[in-house]
Amino acid sequence: MAKPPLTRPQYLEEFGPTLHYTPPGGFKSIEDYDALVDTHCCFCGQQCGIKLKVKDNAVVGFEPRYDFPFNRGKLCPKGIKRYLQGSHPDRLLYPMRRTEQGYQRISWDEALSETVSKIQEIQAKYGKDSFAMLSGVSLSNEKSYLVGKFARLALQTANLDYNGRLCMVSAGAGNKKAYGIDRASNHWEDITKAKVIFIIGTNIAECFPITTDYIWRARDNGAKVIYADPRMVPMARTADLFLPLRVGSDSALLMSMLHVLIRDGLIDEAFIRNHTTGFEETADAVSNATPEWAAEITGIPAAKIEQAARWYGEAETGMILHARGLEHQTKGVDNVVSCANLALATGKIGREGCGHSTITGQGNGQGGREHGHKCDQLPGNRDITNPEHRAYICDVWGCTDAELPGKGITAQEILNEIHSGKIKGLLSLCFNPLVSLPDANFNREALDKLEHYTVIDFFLSETAQHADIVLPGSLHEEDEGTSTSGEGRVIKINAPVTPPGEARLDWQILIDIAHRLGRGKFFPFKNTRAIFEELRLASRGGTADYSGITWEKVEANQGVFWPAPQVSELGKTTMNIAELDALHPGTPRLYEGGKFYHADGKAHFNPVKWRESAEVVDDEYPVWFTTGRVVSQYLSGSQTRRIGPLVDQFPHPKLEVHPRMAQQLGIRTDDWVTIQTRRGQVIIQANVVNTIRPDTVFMAYHWGGKESANLLTQRALDPVSKIPEFKVSACRVRLATPEEQAEGQRVKALSAVTEKGIPAGYGLDARRQELKR
Repeated sequence: MAKPPLTRPQYLEEFGPTLHYTPPGGFKSIEDYDALVDTHCCFCGQQCGIKLKVKDNAVVGFEPRYDFPFNRGKLCPKGIKRYLQGSHPDRLLYPMRRTEQGYQRISWDEALSETVSKIQEIQAKYGKDSFAMLSGVSLSNEKSYLVGKFARLALQTANLDYNGRLCMVSAGAGNKKAYGIDRASNHWEDITKAKVIFIIGTNIAECFPITTDYIWRARDNGAKVIYADPRMVPMARTADLFLPLRVGSDSALLMSMLHVLIRDGLIDEAFIRNHTTGFEETADAVSNATPEWAAEITGIPAAKIEQAARWYGEAETGMILHARGLEHQTKGVDNVVSCANLALATGKIGREGCGHSTITGQGNGQGGREHGHKCDQLPGNRDITNPEHRAYICDVWGCTDAELPGKGITAQEILNEIHSGKIKGLLSLCFNPLVSLPDANFNREALDKLEHYTVIDFFLSETAQHADIVLPGSLHEEDEGTSTSGEGRVIKINAPVTPPGEARLDWQILIDIAHRLGRGKFFPFKNTRAIFEELRLASRGGTADYSGITWEKVEANQGVFWPAPQVSELGKTTMNIAELDALHPGTPRLYEGGKFYHADGKAHFNPVKWRESAEVVDDEYPVWFTTGRVVSQYLSGSQTRRIGPLVDQFPHPKLEVHPRMAQQLGIRTDDWVTIQTRRGQVIIQANVVNTIRPDTVFMAYHWGGKESANLLTQRALDPVSKIPEFKVSACRVRLATPEEQAEGQRVKALSAVTEKGIPAGYGLDARRQELKR
């Protein structure tokens, strides 16, 4: 059983979150540094350029990086403070074994030997697929590639998945259905050339702040902005047209807009005829999707739906941007292809100022979903069930088809199988599913049923507290490699420091386990560059083709946009990594000339029929509940909830409630309220705002424990992408009882501890000793 052995106060004292405010040496010595290293932010998919200051093998500060073309020196609040995670008092510095009394420090040999022994024991008893692997996607391309190969050839399990399953998979599936490839259609500079920008299901100003600059530049050039969201998020407040749609009704709005485009003759018939298939069936599917019909479902006046469609259809150029609000649904793929249908119907794709792009959420959410990190995928975004794709990767890896497992199950399904007893063991890397997956009580029960769990991470997350063995891994700035931004730009990550204490690089840990499992022949890598070189070969000929990219080319050009395939005749046939050329310039804008990535060279319309969400409001649960982010926090908060200045901006989640609902329930700002769904309840303080629909409440999801939004969300999955329905649940809200208020205060008080007083001049090892960690 993997139950945490310590009480909440004991965890806070031992492992945090501790609020960290100052770099090593303090702010007075911030100009005293040995090196200034070009790299990138470790957080969202924008992957902004940054310079890190280094002193005595510690990151002590940062400088803007004006030469990187995406952000040109700009950084958001998270980027500005990201350097504070490095020399942090909560950092894991040595392997540990969980005991009934707490955590016992052990050697690396003990930790790895026990992990390998348990893997072998469980697989011998229950079969290879009884041991699963879950991994984060905010990893380098090299580590993402290695994880996919490691799970299949070292663990020999089909059951691998990643936390991009909670982020980008609906967009990926929808993009492949429509265009035959999974990438944002344009580099961001094209946004500035659009005359209309349609934004749906994304809080750009808080989740992707630097993208705001591109939209403002477009507006300076005369662009109109249409914004659709259940909340009037910051950028929506300045939109030319705001569409406050009901949660879960996105596809009805998009279907109706297509209906208006067809009805009013605002489609590009020549583009449809020459470059697409499936238009007639798609047009038929929206023939009755009138604005009046959509108004009943979405709550948006019919006239505003017509106005949005006309503005988009009549504009010479236009961009569609969306993110998790559109995709975190059981209808996520339907929503994405509905956006694609609008772009294809008007021919607003494949040229300057025209495109349809998902805004990637996680740091390497783009690259991490391309190179075999998913349960159904092989490198180069190949299909693991396709015999030709399997044969090519077997040639690259030097294995037989029988040695390469088939399609596995997705992240939530892995937790379901753990809960049901079919999966007995788990290895995870930088993934915190106890906070990030829906229905947290169910997932906690699942983790408690594991016969063995080993975790690799740099902080002890809520999920890691259930692990039998904890292996201290590496931070973003401690390893060299590449990442791929939301634009599709492959960039270079540099390593200004090395891991502290006994912590090791993640890829070295995986390769060590592979050798101990007797599978070392498949993992000859001596450094991450060697992994990237094999990635190039493995991706060659796939839709996500990196074969024409080198580290030198990336650094010389401030990034290279994939696909960048081989162009030489030798490169088309070689299986020798050394013979790969790097002549292709990269592809900043996809689909130019109407050329798409399906076998027929055309884009595919996809008809969508309206269907409701998995759960809708009723008399028992009459309020819509939705979740999202805030500007100072990131994903499950394992990193950002330890950075004092970021926590100060938003220390605890609050429940956004419209004044009309608040008046009905007798709620004022900062009152304690209890929110309940069919999965659980949360006691939380209210924030009464007029920027949300009166029938909807909102809560950010970055917190764990009893402050977790995912105590309330449901495990219903999109049938294609298998993404959970984070954005649509039914709930009820009331004032908390006095007893519940006291519980809320207690939980709030135990969310973090203030940093201890430490001498100004210190290194991380000395700090750890001082804290008696």
